[in-house]
Amino acid sequence: MKYPIWVSSMTGGTELANKINKSLATMCGKYGLGMGLGSCRQLLHSDEYLGDFMVRELMPDQPLFANLGIAQVEELIEREELDKIEILLKKLSADGLIIHVNPLQEWLQPEGDKIKFAPIDTIKILLNKVDYPIIVKEVGQGFGKASLKALLALPLEAVDFASNGGTNFSKIELFRSDPIKQEVYNQISNLGHDAYTMTRWSNELMEEDFNIKAKQLIVSGGVKNFLDGYYFVKSSKLQATYGMASGFLKYALESDDELDQFVKLQLEGYDMAQAMLRINQR
Repeated sequence: MKYPIWVSSMTGGTELANKINKSLATMCGKYGLGMGLGSCRQLLHSDEYLGDFMVRELMPDQPLFANLGIAQVEELIEREELDKIEILLKKLSADGLIIHVNPLQEWLQPEGDKIKFAPIDTIKILLNKVDYPIIVKEVGQGFGKASLKALLALPLEAVDFASNGGTNFSKIELFRSDPIKQEVYNQISNLGHDAYTMTRWSNELMEEDFNIKAKQLIVSGGVKNFLDGYYFVKSSKLQATYGMASGFLKYALESDDELDQFVKLQLEGYDMAQAMLRINQR
């Protein structure tokens, strides 16, 4: 990676997934950024949409990670079918797996899966059985401090905040429900922790007497531009990159030229911040 910028997972099974993924991957290859694919759940059972996710040739030297939900990982462990993940990674030529931990999203989704076991236990089982890199991320609420501490103690490639302040996938799922359910669950869909709080917590945990095994953070959720990103990267005591989704998606839906211009300006802005600004820790 030439810049500490991660294109956060955002597409999976949509009609425009092919165009979006290829536009984003082309941009990552050109500018040296890392990328997480959207949910690859359907690829566990069928190759019908495999072509929508085949982007490795567009970013041959940059990190590319596949993405599955914690419910799918739990199910594969129960069925003793973890080899399906390795097959998936090989098909996509992906460097590793993102596990999105989304119990609230699943609970509010009309057809959502009910997670049977504590996600931290499922993650530990997977880590003990495989040797490919794993990133663990939330989907719009962020992790509490106790969860963050438990994750940092594991040999993960990264912990991705996906904090409250960006796209809230739990709230999106609630919008798909009936009016009574929306009224009853509206408040809980807004719960969460923002990127500032989670960065502060991770810094506090760095000072505690326990063995941090996770390699780095991806600070995402409410990161709007290079200035936010620069702040979080430089504020973190643990190696960090910053993730963005909606900003990239907006221009990827317009045209490749507009996406290219947007990214180029973001990178120039990051260089400017690097040259001129220093962070005052709060």
